Amino acid sequence: MTPNPPKRRLPTFALLLGMAMLSIPILIPIGAGLSAQTTGAEAAAAASFEARWAEAAALFHARAQETGVVGASLWFMHAGEVVGRELHGYADLTGGRPVDDQTIFHWASNTKTLTGIAILQLRDRGLLPLDDPAVRFLPELWEVHNPFGPMDGITVRHLLSHTAGFRSSTWPWGGDQPWHPYEPTRWDQLAAMMPYTEILFEPGSRFGYSNPAIVFLGQIIERISGEDWEVYVDKNILRPLGMHRSYFDITPPHLRADRAHSYRIRGGEPVAWDPDFNTGITVSNGGLNAPIPDLLRYLAFLSGALAADDPGATVLARGSLEEMWHPVVPVGEGAAWGESHEAMGLTFFVTETPAGAGGGRLVGHTGSQRDFLSFIYVDPDTGAAAIGVFNTDEAAGPDRTLFARALMNEIRAKLAADVFPVFR
Repeated sequence: MTPNPPKRRLPTFALLLGMAMLSIPILIPIGAGLSAQTTGAEAAAAASFEARWAEAAALFHARAQETGVVGASLWFMHAGEVVGRELHGYADLTGGRPVDDQTIFHWASNTKTLTGIAILQLRDRGLLPLDDPAVRFLPELWEVHNPFGPMDGITVRHLLSHTAGFRSSTWPWGGDQPWHPYEPTRWDQLAAMMPYTEILFEPGSRFGYSNPAIVFLGQIIERISGEDWEVYVDKNILRPLGMHRSYFDITPPHLRADRAHSYRIRGGEPVAWDPDFNTGITVSNGGLNAPIPDLLRYLAFLSGALAADDPGATVLARGSLEEMWHPVVPVGEGAAWGESHEAMGLTFFVTETPAGAGGGRLVGHTGSQRDFLSFIYVDPDTGAAAIGVFNTDEAAGPDRTLFARALMNEIRAKLAADVFPVFR
């Protein structure tokens, strides 16, 4: 396997120069250049962060190297300012192009949070009560078999919280030919499957992660707004936030040089996918591609770090965001990435870490598609936030959980236990 290049940790001046393009406030790394006015408590907190981030960064690079991850990136923010940044390996192994600040990754199911925000926008504008039946907007859902009662008992809120009872996968069966579409390409394909779709548990009774539920929300957004989901989200979320290099599905020519490839390990060697793929009608569920600086703008908005006169601050009221982060249904205890209590809000996961470990609340999501894996997390109470993304996973099989998914869980557990608590 071609080795990854050595990790690169920039000196302060170079970091500031690289960050100047991010359109968010810049901070000299904590612990460097403390002023005479810095209090003892602030200096101690800075030193604590520096030490804990160094441990997390060392784990990130070492485990990525051990598991054969081709390329990855890990960032940390506080109060809208970048305080930690690590780059690893290659965006394109064949071309020898390393991961850098502008590398465009695929964010998969993190896209679901954009769909949730769009739904809350429409609700706040008086166009969409969350407790209205989903069939009011999507009459095709009447065709679904529901052994628990009539379909008008399933609400928009159920779709947002993954409690509607729909299956997990978009397709009820898997394609096995290279010419099969990656995802359904048209709404009528999903509508044709409605009579063969079953509600699997009583709506509202428990959590059941569902990609179709989010696709249905995307259709609701289109029917209420009169615009394609991509157009609506670009106009109402991406543009106000200044996420100008973010897009959905196929990469435009002017951004191709920055697009990361993804890789699947087969027989110990990375095999590249074509860099682009079309998520089709499921774009609202997982179609986002974006460079880290754009995601930092998104996290700055979620963490409340944008100035009041910043156009991005108008995307959604803080009260509505907090509503999205209110736990609706438990996901489980002792989550796979650390001792925690995890619940589902409205398209956001809400994780409570134990008080003994500097506990607090983290809200965010993960993504996994075409061997890209990623996570975004925010501590709304302190303004701390983290991003991690990997462009490599193992071929499907019994050891899949031992590869990049386990690595991603290990990294976010480290951040939750050791790094986020510095700011509490």
